[in-house]
Amino acid sequence: MDAHESTRVHSSAMGAVVDLLERPVYGMGQVDYLLGLAPGTARRWIDGYTRRGRDYAPLVRVEPSGEELVTWGEFVETRLLAEYRDAGALTQRMRPAIEKLREMFGTRYPLAHARPFVAGRELVLEMQESVGLARDLQLVVIRNDQIILTDPAVSFYQSVEYQDDVARRIRPVSAIQDVVVDPLRQFGEPVVRSVRTEIIAEQVRAGESMEAIADIYELDRKLVEAAVRYELIRRSPEELAA
Repeated sequence: MDAHESTRVHSSAMGAVVDLLERPVYGMGQVDYLLGLAPGTARRWIDGYTRRGRDYAPLVRVEPSGEELVTWGEFVETRLLAEYRDAGALTQRMRPAIEKLREMFGTRYPLAHARPFVAGRELVLEMQESVGLARDLQLVVIRNDQIILTDPAVSFYQSVEYQDDVARRIRPVSAIQDVVVDPLRQFGEPVVRSVRTEIIAEQVRAGESMEAIADIYELDRKLVEAAVRYELIRRSPEELAA
């Protein structure tokens, strides 16, 4: 892995430098909850599953591991898959594409990097053609002789903040710009600025006005509203598809 593929952070607890994409941040159920997925979806995508005696390989991991903890790289790629799920695509058919991208970009988490969405679009187009990727799963298309991102890829790319080519923060729901998750802040919980959305929603349920909450945390009212909206959505996965 070269210098641009790696954002490194210091872990005082371990006294070592840890690759951010390999940092364990969530449990499987928590990924479903954060992304508004039906229970069990993250596990199927990340670690594969068995149905009626048939094994289905994971989309995100190279092979099943049974590991409950999800790394930041795995979470970011699952976030991308959620965009395609919301668009009605059969995400399981994306596995050959992800395998090919790993080979072409030389990294375990190619879709947690900016390069495929920016300077690497020609390679992505080559990959799509080589694996015969279905149109509704494609990352790029050619329009007016230019290689551009498809709608789900644009939505995902615009939801990510990159540092040194690596996804550093991400919006769990594209439509809610002010809510972000950061693996190095608030234990990776969704926040508006530095305030957890869950705390804000709890105070609203307890009867506090949005104005009072905004005043307590020195937030604009629109940030409080964004936090409440996100908490409602992640509790109702069907709203994501509406």
